[in-house]
Amino acid sequence: MNSAASERNWLFDPAHLKLVQQCRRLIQSEFGVKLHLNEDHLAEHLAEYAGKTRSKHLVHTWEALKQRVPELGQIEAAPAAAKTYRGQEITGSEEEKGGEEARPRKKQVIYRGQVVG
Repeated sequence: MNSAASERNWLFDPAHLKLVQQCRRLIQSEFGVKLHLNEDHLAEHLAEYAGKTRSKHLVHTWEALKQRVPELGQIEAAPAAAKTYRGQEITGSEEEKGGEEARPRKKQVIYRGQVVG
């Protein structure tokens, strides 16, 4: 019990707690996950969601917290898994758009008796 308490004694600093609360709020609004301060792996969860997020504000807040608490700098988020949709990996949207525009349409499309496109 002493080791767990000594690992999280940085939470007792009000400035650090404010940053953690900000991170928790942003994570809950984006991912719908409510993190609790008494979780064993709170810092790992914060790092994981900061790595997954699209919010620059959450990334900035997490970086500020890591700068103030040196122990958090050692914690690294797990590498983000590839995005999938119905079991298939999603590739970059820029590549797909470029590929679709480059190839011509193979057949003529007719809609309500009119040639379209």
